[in-house]
Amino acid sequence: MEYKNLLFDVQDKVALVQFNRPKALNAMNSETMGELMDAIKRCGSDDGIKAVVLTGAGDRAFVAGADIVEMQELPPSEALKFMERGHETYRSIEILPKPTIAAVKGFALGGGTEIAMSCDMRFAADNARFGQPEILLGLIPGWGGTQRLTRLIGIGRAKELIMGGGQIDAQRAYELGLVNRVYPMDQLMEETMKFAKKLAAMPGFAIKMAKHSINFGYELPLEPANRLEMECCAQCFSTHDQKEGMKAFVEKRKANFLDK
Repeated sequence: MEYKNLLFDVQDKVALVQFNRPKALNAMNSETMGELMDAIKRCGSDDGIKAVVLTGAGDRAFVAGADIVEMQELPPSEALKFMERGHETYRSIEILPKPTIAAVKGFALGGGTEIAMSCDMRFAADNARFGQPEILLGLIPGWGGTQRLTRLIGIGRAKELIMGGGQIDAQRAYELGLVNRVYPMDQLMEETMKFAKKLAAMPGFAIKMAKHSINFGYELPLEPANRLEMECCAQCFSTHDQKEGMKAFVEKRKANFLDK
């Protein structure tokens, strides 16, 4: 697929996906959503891609939200389809068996915060702004905001942001646990890519099993969640990288992982 609203590049086994609708502050419309779904599928099927970074082109916005122009006249039945498509797209990021990082510059509001929360980690520039302001439009978050935000920062704080329609800066997002790291604007992409390349060099199957165990065990009772962890860990013993990692540890040398 040829992308009109995304920039896609691969650097040292890391896919860099940039939202690129500058006149709309990278707002998410149906066309962009389709391109994003295609890009995520491409990342999943390409064995040369080991990690993914999502960011916004330019410094003003990651994604400023859903495209209001497209949404404003939708009847409920079409609005539901629009929400379902967003959930499908964001879920594809969440369950991608490769690590994902949102590198957030500027506004990440509404659907932008929801995209970021679908990633495994969120790194923010010091100018980043997060929020779920849908209530100010007579709506509620429709792409996972009421659920993922609650799981990340707790029910009381999520209600405060969602019902109050407010915004928070990068430092407050870090304090709440919404953001993993905060960097000066001019260091964000360098530091994000550095960490993404570190993840890309890890044993790929172990990364996949770690993500699967965390994602699917999180909402299980402790006993079945621990069982899932044990089974995922046991599967790692079928790989070359497990044998190489343990052998290198015993021999006191750096492991040479081959991602198999």
